[in-house]
Amino acid sequence: MIKSRKHAQTRFNQHMSAALAAMLLPVAAHAAEAAAPEADQAKPQTLKEVQVNANRENDFKAERASSAKYTEKLVDTAQTLTVIKKELIEQQGATTLTEALRNTPGVGAFFLGENGTTNTGDTIYMRGFDASSSIYVDGARDVGSISRDVFNIEQIDVLKGPAGTDNGRSSPTGSINLVSKQPSLENAYQASATVGSGKQRRATADINTVINAESGTAFRLNLLEQDSGSAARDEVKNKRWGVAPSLGFGLNGPTRVYLNYLHVDQNNVPDGGVPTTGLPGYTAPPSTAANNVAAIGSAPMVDPKNFYGTKLDHDDVKADMATVKVEHDFAGGAKLSNISRYGRTKQDYLLTSFMMTAANLANITNPDRNTWTLARSSPTFKDQLNEILTNQTTLTASFDTGAVKHTVVGGLELTNEKQTNYTIARTATSPVLPAANFYNPNVNDVTNIAYARTGARNQGEVSTQSAYVFDTIKIGDQWIINGGVRLDHYNLDFNAIAATTNVATALTASDNLWTGKLSALYKPTSYSSVYGLVGNSKAPPGGNNFTLSTSATSAANPKFDPQETTNYELGTKWDLLDSKLSLTAAAFRTVVKNEVETDPTNAALVYQNGEKRVQGIELGVTGEVARGWLVSAGYTRQSTSVETGRTVTASGENQLTYTPKQAFSAWTSYTLPFGLQIGGGARFSDKLARGTDGAVGTPQYADSYWVFDAMAAYSINKHIDLRLNVYNLGDKEYVQAINKSGYRYTPGTPRSASLTANFKF
Repeated sequence: MIKSRKHAQTRFNQHMSAALAAMLLPVAAHAAEAAAPEADQAKPQTLKEVQVNANRENDFKAERASSAKYTEKLVDTAQTLTVIKKELIEQQGATTLTEALRNTPGVGAFFLGENGTTNTGDTIYMRGFDASSSIYVDGARDVGSISRDVFNIEQIDVLKGPAGTDNGRSSPTGSINLVSKQPSLENAYQASATVGSGKQRRATADINTVINAESGTAFRLNLLEQDSGSAARDEVKNKRWGVAPSLGFGLNGPTRVYLNYLHVDQNNVPDGGVPTTGLPGYTAPPSTAANNVAAIGSAPMVDPKNFYGTKLDHDDVKADMATVKVEHDFAGGAKLSNISRYGRTKQDYLLTSFMMTAANLANITNPDRNTWTLARSSPTFKDQLNEILTNQTTLTASFDTGAVKHTVVGGLELTNEKQTNYTIARTATSPVLPAANFYNPNVNDVTNIAYARTGARNQGEVSTQSAYVFDTIKIGDQWIINGGVRLDHYNLDFNAIAATTNVATALTASDNLWTGKLSALYKPTSYSSVYGLVGNSKAPPGGNNFTLSTSATSAANPKFDPQETTNYELGTKWDLLDSKLSLTAAAFRTVVKNEVETDPTNAALVYQNGEKRVQGIELGVTGEVARGWLVSAGYTRQSTSVETGRTVTASGENQLTYTPKQAFSAWTSYTLPFGLQIGGGARFSDKLARGTDGAVGTPQYADSYWVFDAMAAYSINKHIDLRLNVYNLGDKEYVQAINKSGYRYTPGTPRSASLTANFKF
């Protein structure tokens, strides 16, 4: 017998093997009868039961979340948990985490930044709260305010509701986990090249090769190169390259080892937004001089593509992540997993931002609007270093106590995180920045800015030791009870070092954080569930931004207790059409307590009695409706309010900021018999209330909008296929994000297109 190179079966081969086995069963039975002795032929023959199991998972619907803490299928998981698979991301031509998250309703980058500054990276809002500090990669916290590319991502798990028991300190309303691509025992070579509007140019490669099938050794390499402009904005650039090698050992055995490395280098031109003049709801700010009110209040919108920065603006990021993961399956069915990681992100950032105050506007009374100018008064800098070192160990074991079946997951996590911010400022010799023309800004107006580190810096270091345990209890075939508890011992050391004296102000916060959750799930049928859940999460002072403060009114003052969130959820999940289609529905209520509030009549009095509430419903459908017809859609309706404390919106309405009351997201595709795949999607975001700060700008909200996209793909042959994506078919003008003062906004992408060629071998 001549042995050739061994391979794990492809999904196609698995389906064919199962089909062939089913077809050959009658032939095998007849052959067995013919070969049996004549005496035995007279006896009744009973064949052993043969089960043929095929993989029912399709391109959109996932069976499970990636975390070991979720031992059951999604249909039997008592919480809103959305899995966005890479196949859906690829169909849409999404390249960043922010773009991929459009597939879950009400989640997005709606907040542009504080007064005079602009957020960088993935600033994600979810159910009324900022979830940017609750982003994880393979279960470990990801650090740094960067824009994450999805070239090395297999799927994205979006957990809504309590995440404290799963991840420790976290956002009140959930977490996001990016699952990295790993090597497998199958040779596969893929590449793609994309060109499109806004000078988009992007290429990726995904190479998996079996090094030694006997020992289960494989190597995978993912590559990225992108040098793109922006279809929505002049001068804005998204330039980056990345490399992600990974090596796997023992992939066909009980002990598996994965060595992963990720390096991403970004050299972007950041987007500071455009003035809000002329938007729906815009009026002249109260600070505007009396003779300028009529002029600015009735002025038309600026061109959404305008860029008010300079040629010197940049956002340079270098991110590295080295990971070692070891898994072992014990003979009794238990599984041990350990992951160790070191991550480092360095960001160097300059944005020539602006504040559209009366003092910064000139010539507004001139009827010739071409003479209007806007001062470039707020160059903002970021010189930040983030580091993380973590080790996580998880043990999963199953056992029975009488008629009750248990699956227990326990773990230990040791994590150290550091963040250093160096203060950058313009020097005394730096030239004065010329004002920008209000309607026709020139990026070449400024050729030089002199700036340097001042010597001041802030350093925050968080050390966390965590232990947790979950128990999934199955009572018969219809009841599943899940309970979990977690203890985090948390310590934050913060040092603020002054520029002139080099003297550090040292502050420390330390606490034990207990979190837990409990759920009960009933299965009316084998393919459905109805459940109830209660859980909580906690965020101590400074836990999200590595910063402590001595200010009596700051929530980062270590004298305050942790912010505490309690979430209640009732829901149902159904896997229909032979488990190819998933339907979900959930009603939720989230209550956030221990918010810091200042007495409205006496600023010297501060209380920790603030309370906020988010409640609503969320519906979802994911999977295959019919052969070749895929769908992913979700709808949410939520009501938000400040139950105790001051109103946080600029309009004075009692609701939370940057949270649409309704949101809808849908994508569907259909493959025609001759191989052409057509698809499209729709997104709706309701009106957003913005926040308020010391500056008083307008408008007080961002208007609602609908956006429609389309896609067509065709396989030229088995190795090459082409995909055309067209975005914003109606060329809708809308506000993607708005800043806290209301002076600036990020325009949504206008009608644009991209063409991608995919190569497979």
